[in-house]
Amino acid sequence: MTVYVPEEFTEAESDILRRYFTNLDLPVFGLVNLPEVVKGALFARYSRSPRSLRRLFLDEFVNDLEIAGDQQVDATIGVDRAESLYEKIFVEYGDDSVAQLGGVHLACEQASNILTKILEWGRIMSYLEQSTRYIAYDERLGGRFRYYRDPDLVASRFGTRYVGDMDRMFDSYSQLAGLVTDHVRATVPKAAGDSDFIFRQATRAKALDAVRGLLPAASLSNVGIYGSGQAFEQLLLRMRAHPLPEARYYADMMLTELRKVIPSFLRRVDVPERGGKWSEYLSTNAAAMSELVDSMMGDTIASDVEEVTLVSFDPEGENKLVTAACYAFSHLPESQIRIKVENMSQEEKTDILTAYVGDRENRRHRPGRAFESTDYRFDVLSDYGAFRDMQRHRLLTIEWQPLTPYHGYTRPELVDAAGGAEMFDEVMHRSSALYEALVADYPQQAAYSVSMAYRIRYVMQFNAREAMHMLELRSSPQGHPSYRRVALEMHRQIAEKAGHTAVAAAMTHMTTEAPELERLESERRAEAKRSSRS
Repeated sequence: MTVYVPEEFTEAESDILRRYFTNLDLPVFGLVNLPEVVKGALFARYSRSPRSLRRLFLDEFVNDLEIAGDQQVDATIGVDRAESLYEKIFVEYGDDSVAQLGGVHLACEQASNILTKILEWGRIMSYLEQSTRYIAYDERLGGRFRYYRDPDLVASRFGTRYVGDMDRMFDSYSQLAGLVTDHVRATVPKAAGDSDFIFRQATRAKALDAVRGLLPAASLSNVGIYGSGQAFEQLLLRMRAHPLPEARYYADMMLTELRKVIPSFLRRVDVPERGGKWSEYLSTNAAAMSELVDSMMGDTIASDVEEVTLVSFDPEGENKLVTAACYAFSHLPESQIRIKVENMSQEEKTDILTAYVGDRENRRHRPGRAFESTDYRFDVLSDYGAFRDMQRHRLLTIEWQPLTPYHGYTRPELVDAAGGAEMFDEVMHRSSALYEALVADYPQQAAYSVSMAYRIRYVMQFNAREAMHMLELRSSPQGHPSYRRVALEMHRQIAEKAGHTAVAAAMTHMTTEAPELERLESERRAEAKRSSRS
């Protein structure tokens, strides 16, 4: 059984694709010889389509491009002239920062949802991931359900059970998606003025939101990545050190494709005395920490905790923030400004922050870096689906624990209302039993079997400026209910537990009331834009 499903193209399609993609048969490939706006648009379209990037390009983009001048280009051939030029700069100047100046758009397809979190760990890269709310995961790929089949696992004594249990989980997902969709359409009235298309899209998205927890973490996703040579080098070094076989296998494919575009920037990755030593350092440290912590804490049973806990904050954080806000507009040293701030009334400090924040007409209007002077650290226990969305915020520190079924799962109220509770619970029990069967022999791959409704523990630390961006975004009406709940609770604890009421008040675009159909307004805006272009 093959791990990846290769794509099939006609001879004419292949002739076109060779000009713009570094290979035509693997799930990892680079984009070349295309305008930057086209590459960005392709990635943007990626997130809402079940199709591959190369198929999207052929179906929706190539007819709008002038490609006559590219007929002699073959992207599968190495860029020798560029390589010699970069090699000269790299060798003569020996400056790692040179590798920050060349970037690549890389498509990473048919990656498990475990691998996507590894791919998206770095801060200084851009990612766009396929969404579980726009794509029904019962659509098959190459005739089979879309989940990762680890070669060692499938070839083992557990292989038949793994494939059988996974197929049953996807069958249940398909059935429950239909059941919940019918329930939503029967109970939520279509607003006057909304087209049937808007209503069907919004109600389907709500149903898919409710049932995505059934999907196992092995579910496949497509990820578009844009990053510099230096960022890709760091990513590959981490992946080559990772204990998950899929990550290491994927890293090899990525390195091959990236070397077709920016070879000099990645020359050290697999050199034994350079990248080899670096990856060995990372893997050795991780293994030592895992063994040591397990020996000290492995048998400790976790006590019941809240879903969101503010574990660390600075009681003087607002004073520091007000001081920082005044600094650029004063001629005093920070120490003297701080003294003056500490002697101010709460009203005076609020006045300063109000002026500093200004009139924010929308959530994209954010104040300056004074809001970076105080931090919050939260311990979160949410379902894996919510974690997937929260994890993508990069201007923060996030660490997460292994995905297991040990923290229980969440079942959406909408599933209960639709009469699907029994089916939902059956999938959760199947997922947990499969994990228990695998974990002793395959401690890394066992996580593939864990459904996204199961909870995972993670810690997030971020400053007040990032809090404003993240919490306003994740509480927005179109947000998934599971992460909206996390964002709203974080905001409440910043105001009440930390006592940073002025900071919380500055987040004026928090949305506290949940809409009946989260995607309705978004679908309305999309249709209005389509109408204006026609």
